[in-house]
Amino acid sequence: MCFIQPTHRSFMKWLRSRTNHGKDACKSGYTSMLTEAKLDLMLTTPSARMIEDVKKIKGDIIILGAGGKMGPTLAILAKNAFEAAGCSNRVIAVSRFSDPFAMKLLNNNKIECISCDMMEHGAVDRLPDCENVIYMAGKKFGTSANSAPTWAMNAWLPALVAERYQKSNIVVFSSANIYRFCPISYCGADENASVEPVGEYAQSVLAREKMFEYGSMTYGTKTLMYRLSYACDMRYGVLHDIAQHVLNDEPVGLDPTAFACIWQGDANEIAIRSLLHVSNPAAKLVVTGPECVSIRKTALKFGELFNKKVIFTGEEQPTALLADASKCCQIMGYPSVSMAQMIAWQAEYLLGGGRTLNKPTHYEERKGDY
Repeated sequence: MCFIQPTHRSFMKWLRSRTNHGKDACKSGYTSMLTEAKLDLMLTTPSARMIEDVKKIKGDIIILGAGGKMGPTLAILAKNAFEAAGCSNRVIAVSRFSDPFAMKLLNNNKIECISCDMMEHGAVDRLPDCENVIYMAGKKFGTSANSAPTWAMNAWLPALVAERYQKSNIVVFSSANIYRFCPISYCGADENASVEPVGEYAQSVLAREKMFEYGSMTYGTKTLMYRLSYACDMRYGVLHDIAQHVLNDEPVGLDPTAFACIWQGDANEIAIRSLLHVSNPAAKLVVTGPECVSIRKTALKFGELFNKKVIFTGEEQPTALLADASKCCQIMGYPSVSMAQMIAWQAEYLLGGGRTLNKPTHYEERKGDY
């Protein structure tokens, strides 16, 4: 695997290469420093292929569970793409909005927000009709200590949403955690691989899919299962976690051995464009980067960039949780940001003191305990 050094120029060149939205931002007083404001701009600047695709989306989009790690920038990206395409489609964000940063970011970008705890009785029924649904609600951490809320959020709520939005197009956020660990020499699990979820969290994610699949079978709803493996922006993600361990002189766990991940901006774009690929029976799409990379080599690269000696713990294993995104690359095109570029930006962001979300991925976990 080839790496590049962090460079301001590479970031600015990437931003200018997007659309006029990115070019105009570069002219409007932004500095070359990789700040959080610049990061949000990167994540919400639509590509030319996305702008062309959103012209084909009929109707508005409602994003359920929009207050999490990916939801705010996904909503803004959709709005920016519609505006760049000359379309008047609305984007509606629904969440409890427990994170004030998420609500502020959405409000600053004039996204329509509905504050709603969808677990409350009747809450889903009171949500507005919408032609297109992106379902992002879910619970992961804390499952091992108290699994009932995870099952309720990941299985019961999807059943309610599938019934409420039976006439809509639905993209369902899922996870590659539903697959088994596979040999490193294997390309990873694709859409046709058997599912063998380990632990209650992964099992509840599969239950989420099954509730929407049942809704698709029962009501004829056009649906797509969006099986994501490790989206990264600089504030969280597996690259962030490895980099933080190295920067803070903490041991890097080798047990996962290898991984694949995708730039969150690309992951968000694929999720929105997936509304054009929903079907009945429900479609499946594995979403991650095309590169399988070594935990050890990634940590050593961060050590080089930070001028730090890397401490390792654990042992490399013959298997890893890997996913094969060949179909996604064929349909959507290759991601716009390479693994080497993500590593460079991650180092630059942390060295600049960028804010993080303090939400570890626990990528080291092999027994499904979250």
